[in-house]
Amino acid sequence: MMRCPNCNSKDIGKIGSHQFYCWGCFIELTVNGEKMSVYQVEEDGTLSSLDDLFFEDEAAHNHVHEQLNG
Repeated sequence: MMRCPNCNSKDIGKIGSHQFYCWGCFIELTVNGEKMSVYQVEEDGTLSSLDDLFFEDEAAHNHVHEQLNG
């Protein structure tokens, strides 16, 4: 079961082949193999990267990847 790396919600919807949306905190996640990116959806529909908040180091990236996969 996938969980949001931001709010830990299980309420994740698939919006594309590698794209997901969290209904708990309204962020978009892109997963491509081992790499994940996190985005805030702005009022005009553009995406602002939040990767610098989540992936400061490799340990943080591994923790998020583990949450997504189990």
